[in-house]
Amino acid sequence: MLILAGDIGGTSTRLAYFDTTGGTLEPVVEKRFPSRESGSLEEIVDRFAAEQGLTIANACFGIAGPVRNGHVRTPNLPWSVDSAVLSRILRIPAVRLINDLEANAYGIALLQPEDLVVLNPGSADPVGTIAVISAGTGLGEALAYWDGAAHRPLSCEGGHADFAPRTQLETDLLLFLRAEHGRVSTERVVSGPGICNIYRFLRDVRHFPENRSVAEAMLLGDPAAVISRAALAGECPLCVQVLDLFISLYGAEAGNVALRVLATGGIYLGGGIAPKIVELLKGPGFIEAFINKGRLSHLLENIPVQVILNDRTALLGAARCASEK
Repeated sequence: MLILAGDIGGTSTRLAYFDTTGGTLEPVVEKRFPSRESGSLEEIVDRFAAEQGLTIANACFGIAGPVRNGHVRTPNLPWSVDSAVLSRILRIPAVRLINDLEANAYGIALLQPEDLVVLNPGSADPVGTIAVISAGTGLGEALAYWDGAAHRPLSCEGGHADFAPRTQLETDLLLFLRAEHGRVSTERVVSGPGICNIYRFLRDVRHFPENRSVAEAMLLGDPAAVISRAALAGECPLCVQVLDLFISLYGAEAGNVALRVLATGGIYLGGGIAPKIVELLKGPGFIEAFINKGRLSHLLENIPVQVILNDRTALLGAARCASEK
């Protein structure tokens, strides 16, 4: 039986056919599309399906955004996605839409040890709740609870909850962003755009000197990626400070998620940023912020934290979800 799965993000859309014969997920064909170059997901799916000409039984797409009744308006793309339209395009009775972090949670069970990097070994409860927090184009969060037989994913939009500063520096960052946006969510600081926001704050408010070559490179490419590379290379003191603050904020939010859902099964860092800065995440800044939760710090010390290196996790999770229908 063939199924179609998709990982739909603000930057790229990845679609793939899988053969589920024998109870495994064997990839048949896979393709990536720049999301912003298309007017809708339906346009991309129609093009890919026409190219391949394959007949499928089921389809599932993990999409960055809140899914309600088979419909989602993507927060980081000007798209409105409807499962009924997709099912007509694919000529199947129904298409399942799930949040992209829910897809990540489905995919965790399919990962191998080499797909993960341990930041905090902890002591995982095998039937405890697990959680995924992913900084990329936005900030996604999801959990998976034990239903008696397996971990069952649930989506949420926790990345859009209010940003709560812990220090005077972070309070000043909040005030800086509030002047621009009014309300400030955690996504404004823990994401690719968040890296850029922290950079502007430290440059314009705290008056860290800007490296001219970095500033020029930011105009030509992805600014967050430029900042991260300069920080990793130690070429720009401002960029080093940006990543230090970003990592601390990321760790603090991961700790918040662990507390909110009591993630004794472990915390997983997904998204596109963590694998690129994993050497910095191994430093003390992330885990110190993760654990520093006052009277409950002892609880956080025992929660495993791992970085997901496999960038196909959400795609595999969507395929797993489609195969279980």
